[in-house]
Amino acid sequence: MSIHDVELVDPEDSTAKHHPTRDTVRGRGYFRRLGPGIVTGAADDDPSGIGTYSQVGAATGYRLLWSAPLLLPLAFAVQEACARIALVTGHGLAGVIKARMPRPILYICLALVVIANTVNIAADLGSMSAALQLLIPIPQFLGVILFAAVIVVAEVFVPYHRYAKFLRWLCLSLLAYFAVMFVAKVDWAQVGRDLVVPQFEWTKGDIALLIAIAGTTISPYLFFWQSAEEVEERRSTKHYRVTKTHIQAMRGDVFAGMATGVFAMAAIMITAAATLHKNGVTNIQTAEEAAQALVPIAGDYAGVLFLLGILGTGLLSVPVLAGASSYAMAETFGWRESLERRPSQARAFYAVIFLSILVGLTLNLVGLNPMQFLIIAAITNGLAAPVLMAVIWWIASDEKLLGKWKCPLWSRLLLGIATMAMALLPLLWVLAP
Repeated sequence: MSIHDVELVDPEDSTAKHHPTRDTVRGRGYFRRLGPGIVTGAADDDPSGIGTYSQVGAATGYRLLWSAPLLLPLAFAVQEACARIALVTGHGLAGVIKARMPRPILYICLALVVIANTVNIAADLGSMSAALQLLIPIPQFLGVILFAAVIVVAEVFVPYHRYAKFLRWLCLSLLAYFAVMFVAKVDWAQVGRDLVVPQFEWTKGDIALLIAIAGTTISPYLFFWQSAEEVEERRSTKHYRVTKTHIQAMRGDVFAGMATGVFAMAAIMITAAATLHKNGVTNIQTAEEAAQALVPIAGDYAGVLFLLGILGTGLLSVPVLAGASSYAMAETFGWRESLERRPSQARAFYAVIFLSILVGLTLNLVGLNPMQFLIIAAITNGLAAPVLMAVIWWIASDEKLLGKWKCPLWSRLLLGIATMAMALLPLLWVLAP
């Protein structure tokens, strides 16, 4: 299929078909009808991200909470543009970049994303095993092997239409962090003030934390996964055509997903501020350290909930990381790809998923420090995100490609602001005292 082979119809055409699970966002069964957006947003809060948000709350209290409402519209604009491109063209992000941009740009973006994703997989597998070890006394290496095996089997051998339902239910693991927040003794008046009145210190420390928050919330692997899953769901619909209703349903799905991810981020920061920071614990390196520190302060119940959240989000995010790499590689090199296909029908595609998780497993077994994984992933994400976001902005504004479905002005403005912010934050860090 050519990248231009999409049928654009009258926005009021009631005969047009759309995703079987996302025909509209109104009425009963809202959660059941949510599509790729909710999974993408929830996967944003992976175990390494939970560690980042816990560290921010422990180090600064409520002071950087204002970043959550600021990041939500920016993250939404990026993901909405990725979903729109795939929805209209029928191709994933890497496939569209391949058709519209010089090959060196494609290969640079691909390399950065695959490296960052693989390192994130290693960090998440290590965090999941450490969390399980705090609940059940088993060796760390055994937990890593167990989780890697379960994820590979599920992602490779379960058809997409079933696997997507499983991923949607895993999104509920984020509720653990809302529950922990209400167990903690939160100063809600201070939370309200710090959500709307920015408190910021012009230091390398504060800027580094903002870079960590932004980089964790607006991550390149989410761009590729969002667009790839839009294509997956589009393939399941016969006689597919784009209408205004479809765009609106997609937008609602994406917003629901990113709002869920950002609200969970805020809940983790609030919990860490109300418990760890308040009691003088200001240096948390990993998510499981945050859970351990919570126990003597907020009780066993809070610690167990925090650990269960790590396990649930890890089971959600590792397949997304591996899948995003595989889709990007397959679109770049023209391989057959789809989680709906059997392994024998898309060998190279599934091989990338298997190898990504295998490398992540190996990095854990050779004894490398998980914090080193996160630092490397943060650097590669920081390099890849602004470049990819600039490319997405250009493609989403291309009327020749998207026709009347190109991104509206408000979306392009938000996407432009997000791109500039991601590019400028590292420069501000260099200039800060």
